[in-house]
Amino acid sequence: MPCWNLWLVALAALSLGGCSAPGASSAGGGRGGRKGGAGDVPVQVAVVARKNVPVEVQVIGNVEAYATIAVKAQVGGLLTNVHFHEGDYVKKGDQLFTIDPRPFEAAVNQAVANNARDQASLGQAKANLARDVAQARYAEAQAARYSELFQSGIISKDQDEQLRATADAQTQAVAADNAAIKSAEAAIGASQAAIETARIQLDYTSIRSPIDGRTGAINVKLGNVVTANTVDLMSINQVEPIYVTFSVPEAQLPAIKRYMAEGKLPVRAQPQDDPESAETGVLTFVDNAVDMTTGTIKLKATFPNTDRRLWPGEFVRVTLRLTTQSNAIVAPNEAVQTGQNGSFVYVVKPDRTVESRPVTTGARVDRDMVVEQGLEPGETVVTEGQLRLAPGSRVVVRERGQ
Repeated sequence: MPCWNLWLVALAALSLGGCSAPGASSAGGGRGGRKGGAGDVPVQVAVVARKNVPVEVQVIGNVEAYATIAVKAQVGGLLTNVHFHEGDYVKKGDQLFTIDPRPFEAAVNQAVANNARDQASLGQAKANLARDVAQARYAEAQAARYSELFQSGIISKDQDEQLRATADAQTQAVAADNAAIKSAEAAIGASQAAIETARIQLDYTSIRSPIDGRTGAINVKLGNVVTANTVDLMSINQVEPIYVTFSVPEAQLPAIKRYMAEGKLPVRAQPQDDPESAETGVLTFVDNAVDMTTGTIKLKATFPNTDRRLWPGEFVRVTLRLTTQSNAIVAPNEAVQTGQNGSFVYVVKPDRTVESRPVTTGARVDRDMVVEQGLEPGETVVTEGQLRLAPGSRVVVRERGQ
């Protein structure tokens, strides 16, 4: 064999030896890794627990003033005084505005004078009645005497008739006096009513708050002339107590009605910009019809709002608690996964392998999920790392933050 052929054979043997050596080394390393646990999947876990959980409905609601009053002038005139500042809290009966009272004071004085005049007219009518009654009695007695004299033929028939006519005239005068008295009494009633009306109009010049509440912007400034029942001078919102209005799906209505029959249902409201501060109230109103366009029904809760955290018009997170479910099985929300066949969890078995178990879930409570079927208290479920798992995978538990 030529020398150069021997040289090629030797070179080929060296090449084959160099290629097989790395492969053998890698295989040995792989077996060593499996023995050391390099294939275990790191996960975080939690223990399934049993506890009492609230059954709640969570929605977004809107704060509504308990009462809103538009303050208007009931009489016209010059606005002479404003007794508050915009945005002040006022009490029922506090004076807000003053309209020039002088024209109305003059009207009261005139009505009082008219009443005094009518009282005098009544007194005069009663005096006339007393005088005419006395004269009528005298004329009646005189007519009776002259009638006897006429029957005896002492006086003429003409004299007898004349005295009878005089007596009848006096009787009619008495009737007229009675009518005058009734007219004067009616005039007095009218003048007294005029006094009351004038005084009411005078009272309207002092505009007072009808409720406790917070004042809004003043629409008519000091010195302007206002017209009765036209422009709103300003508005007052009653904020203690206060309403929160919200809507829930119609499917929740039977449960709400059932639990309302057992007692008052508590409601929490949290301003969206301040989730740490929550106000507590009670459900006080359920609308009488379901909104057909949205499939929801409107509810109202009443809150004391003594610290005035809730503000009319703002949006809040509303939590309506229906009841408390006793001894419910709960697992963290992140433990529950969704697959083609529904919800499932990975349960860690004692040998550190996992199984995929289907579960039936219930209400969500904060960071926990109620599990109605599929888990038992004390079982360990995977809460993080599920994407790398399959049934039978071996896991290693790591602490949070690692």
